[in-house]
Amino acid sequence: MHHLFEINYKRNVMKKIVLTTASLFFLATNLVANDYYATVNGDKITKQDINLLIQDPRVDFNQLPDEMKKQIIDGAINRKLLAKNALDSGVEKDAEYIDAMNRIKEDVALQVWQKQKVDSIKFSEKEKKEFYNKNKEKFIIPENFEARHILVDSEKDAKDVVKELDKAVNKEAKFKELAKAKSKDDAGQNEGYLGKFSANDMVPDFSNAIKALKKGTYSKTPVKTEFGYHVIFLIDKTPSKELSYDEVKDNIERIMKSEKLNKDIEQLVSDLRKKAKIVIK
Repeated sequence: MHHLFEINYKRNVMKKIVLTTASLFFLATNLVANDYYATVNGDKITKQDINLLIQDPRVDFNQLPDEMKKQIIDGAINRKLLAKNALDSGVEKDAEYIDAMNRIKEDVALQVWQKQKVDSIKFSEKEKKEFYNKNKEKFIIPENFEARHILVDSEKDAKDVVKELDKAVNKEAKFKELAKAKSKDDAGQNEGYLGKFSANDMVPDFSNAIKALKKGTYSKTPVKTEFGYHVIFLIDKTPSKELSYDEVKDNIERIMKSEKLNKDIEQLVSDLRKKAKIVIK
């Protein structure tokens, strides 16, 4: 779309966490994988074994065709047999194996420790409601727009587009036609359609212009941005909405835990660095 959308690098402090909630959930699933699909010499083929072969969290093993399930389970059995054979061969004495296990041990220890920390953090209903009341601005769905645009190189070309629209009976149909014929960005081939977006997704001059439009109208004055001159047609707009506590309460505790864990870890790291002998080459 000719880079019309700005890339937003701003990070929300509340989302920053050393180990993401998704990672913690994945870790917890692996650590308590009680379900199993087969056994090999008494060792269980668990969900973790199956997921290692699938390698795509979007795929639900239970929804796969029976023949594919059988192939995956057979693969997991073969892997289990090969792994046991490798252990029996004495690979555990190999220096490379020992080094790899030591590194894995640190990673797993850190993940388990962080999960324990997260699980130990508790908040009362009163504390969660207080957090919501103090941070209501963070629980607002912004005003959204659905629009088309025509992007041209010069102000004259943009004014010519506006003149043609002014003369048209069916404004939106004419806009689609002109977008395909004249717009210089990729959206032109889709009749100028930009989809649905919030004002903050767009460059400021474009955002300011679209906020001033009414549903079913177009910009009579060309909108200049760093990409050229735009004529904008507003299909629809949805007003902003403040989400109620009940709508967001399931997320609030996760957010609060993230904040608390980050603060605790930052303090701990600071204390540990003061005691440690650190040499940077």
